[in-house]
Amino acid sequence: MECKPGSSGPDRKTTERNRRNQMKALLSKLHSLVPPQSPPRKSTSPMPDQLGEAANYIKNLQVQVEKMREQKERLSEIEKINTTTNNVPMTRFKRPEIIIRNTGSILEVVLVTGLDGQFLFNETVRVIHEEGATIANANFSKVGDAMLHTIHAKVEDGDSSDERVSERLQKIVNDAYGVSA
Repeated sequence: MECKPGSSGPDRKTTERNRRNQMKALLSKLHSLVPPQSPPRKSTSPMPDQLGEAANYIKNLQVQVEKMREQKERLSEIEKINTTTNNVPMTRFKRPEIIIRNTGSILEVVLVTGLDGQFLFNETVRVIHEEGATIANANFSKVGDAMLHTIHAKVEDGDSSDERVSERLQKIVNDAYGVSA
């Protein structure tokens, strides 16, 4: 260390050299922690590029962690609902299928769900009723590990209830199962 006569600490030049060496060591350590990207990166790329690459990598990791946390919460809620309502194991959980047919004044809604589909059946009945249709018949049957719900409703002729019901039910399913439309 070089010291100025009469001063107790290192001079500015030495302090700056030490600071730069420390920054190089930290940057090298950071650079080694970031996995290589698809195009091979140069280890001699400018410092701002290396810092930007590391920052982008960290931001992407944060987004992935948040998505995984949300998915974990959704799955935990679904598992809690399954175990508290009917003790159905998660292996029987599956995304429902909705088939809607409009034959004149009759709207037929076929809903195929897992054994946990009572909520969706109730929502389907509510949506059909809110769209102004009168439910004439509703039944269900268990087929293996699935429930088959069939609902027949009377609608006015020329009504586009089937499209509105379909859109609303798809939105409910997408919201319940964490799928973006």
